[in-house]
Amino acid sequence: MGAEKKWFFTLFSATVLSLLLLLFYSISAFSSPRPFFSLVQHGPHYPPAFGFYIFGGKGDKDRIFRLLLAVYHPRNRYLLQLGADASDEERYRLALDLKYVPAIRSFGNVDVIGKPDQFSYMGSTHIAATLHSASVLMKVDNGWDWFIALSALDYPLVTQDVQCKEGKKGAYRPLLLWCDLVVEFGQNLSHVFSSIRRDLNFLDHTSDLGWKEGQRIQPIVVDPAIYLSRRPQIFHATEKRPTPDAFKVVTGSPWVVLSRSFLEFCILGWDNLPRTLLMYFNNVMLSEECYFHSVICNSPEFKNTTVNSDLRYMIWDNPPKMEPTFLNISDYDQMAQSGAAFARQFKKDEPTLDMVDKKILKRNGRNQLPQGHGAPAGIAGGRILALNGEMSMKLNRKVNISETSAVLIASEFHRKFERLPSNEIHHRGSLIHTGYNCEAS
Repeated sequence: MGAEKKWFFTLFSATVLSLLLLLFYSISAFSSPRPFFSLVQHGPHYPPAFGFYIFGGKGDKDRIFRLLLAVYHPRNRYLLQLGADASDEERYRLALDLKYVPAIRSFGNVDVIGKPDQFSYMGSTHIAATLHSASVLMKVDNGWDWFIALSALDYPLVTQDVQCKEGKKGAYRPLLLWCDLVVEFGQNLSHVFSSIRRDLNFLDHTSDLGWKEGQRIQPIVVDPAIYLSRRPQIFHATEKRPTPDAFKVVTGSPWVVLSRSFLEFCILGWDNLPRTLLMYFNNVMLSEECYFHSVICNSPEFKNTTVNSDLRYMIWDNPPKMEPTFLNISDYDQMAQSGAAFARQFKKDEPTLDMVDKKILKRNGRNQLPQGHGAPAGIAGGRILALNGEMSMKLNRKVNISETSAVLIASEFHRKFERLPSNEIHHRGSLIHTGYNCEAS
């Protein structure tokens, strides 16, 4: 009988110990992030990566979280910011939500700004916040190739997946028109950007200032968010100043996709041009519509790296107001066929977003990652080229390449070119090539 009790006690002790070890492992696995940095490889022979800056204001926590999941991929880096008008509790809850996503917890590629500065959408502090976010992304990750800023009112129209096969080392396709790339590649962001040079910058821009010269460029404004802790409105000086003649003022859409090399030029500033223009646009209303555009088009090193598109789908009132109209279900078909990478703007919990999740992004729910992003398996690359057989058969366009530009000469592109929203392209029907509008607009 004593031997039986001893055997029972040993079995019971082993069972309890096993349960305790299992419980301890489960808690540790949940609470401690286990990065998989070694699985994610960056460089010219791997698919490109993106640095996303996603921002919003008070009450936008859930929208930012949903947008993050919609654009999430382990290769990318993400910086989230809730404005100074949001509470510390809201920022804490956003950071806490990230811990409940296994992929984000494993790859450790999402950060939240803990103490944001005040900024005004109408003033120069908006540019300061963008430059700050880009510099933070550069510090925490040296692997991303393009910088993309998204607000809580935006949503993607392309997936982040990379459906690759083995390809020739170092191979890439020359620049083609964005909407045709989307059609040929399938709606896939990494596919598109894997086919172009990694120094290209996407900005909707023109030097034809029109009415903006007298109403935006010449008036002198002051952004009090620079020196006040609260969020006041900008105010105007009584006098105007002449349009600069030391450099060309270029304006366009505030929504841009910028290369890492260009942002390093703006932030590190080995040339004084970015600092000079930053000081000038400090007193210009809506300087985010001019700053990057003017810097790149006045820089001999970067003026031939522009593509005249902001990659956004927007619908404007006639005459246009300060912001585009809110998109809804009736806009879905045109939006899905637009060839744009992102759309704006959407109201909170807009049903159209559920359609985009289901039909385009292949997501099961608003708080679910796109299919295939939940586990670290399969992320490591080899030498892969984001081109498939069907796509390579279709890409038989005639393209001329020179040292300073890539000129598109296939006239059949004009048909799809007309499908883009008018605010995205200024020179309809013309030949599109890098640097064209900086030189000739």
